[in-house]
Amino acid sequence: MTRVLVVDDEPQLVRALVINLRARHYEVDAAPDGAGALRLAAAHNPDVVLLDLSLPDMDGAQVIRGLRGWTRVPIIVLSARHASKEKVQALDAGADDYVTKPFGMDELLARLRAAVRRAEPGGSGGDQAVIATEAFTVDLAAKKVRSDGADVRLTPTEWHLLEVLVRNPGRLVTQTQLLQEVWGPSYRSETNYLRVYLAQLRRKLERDPSRPRHLITEPGMGYRFEP
Repeated sequence: MTRVLVVDDEPQLVRALVINLRARHYEVDAAPDGAGALRLAAAHNPDVVLLDLSLPDMDGAQVIRGLRGWTRVPIIVLSARHASKEKVQALDAGADDYVTKPFGMDELLARLRAAVRRAEPGGSGGDQAVIATEAFTVDLAAKKVRSDGADVRLTPTEWHLLEVLVRNPGRLVTQTQLLQEVWGPSYRSETNYLRVYLAQLRRKLERDPSRPRHLITEPGMGYRFEP
């Protein structure tokens, strides 16, 4: 069973989430604050985290950074904060998705399923392609990236985005294609997501992130991977 960690200090919302998730055969843990969330995550190793940003003891971004210090578990932020700056900050801290309150339960469940699906190892390993650049190597079968002889830790969403680009070497992949493939059809206008995640990938993979040689932006159109 998929284990979900719900982190929110609104008892009514937590109760609704727990009821709906358990009715769909998820295992659910719940924490009302950041410290409890970090303890439960370490103890139970959830498959996905639903996290409110406004917690009584710390900001949700601190929880994200605490989790990202040791796990790549998908993190979906649930927040009443509507400003795009808040979304970018949460994504930059390591969140995989952002759902604005109030939200529909069906939409949240769809996002949860997509996040879990992105984090799963792919298939039976039939794709053995290894793509090498002068800066890094991508092993599509093992879902690993290496740079300077060491593994590069990517979040599931960072990996999915890189994988789409790497599987289309030299070809322009439009913003709409990337958003639909990685996040789903309801995200086709969320170009902020792409800017944040491409910046993160460049910082991790490019020799000079300010002058990328492999993860190229085509202004107003999309992105291109050049081996």
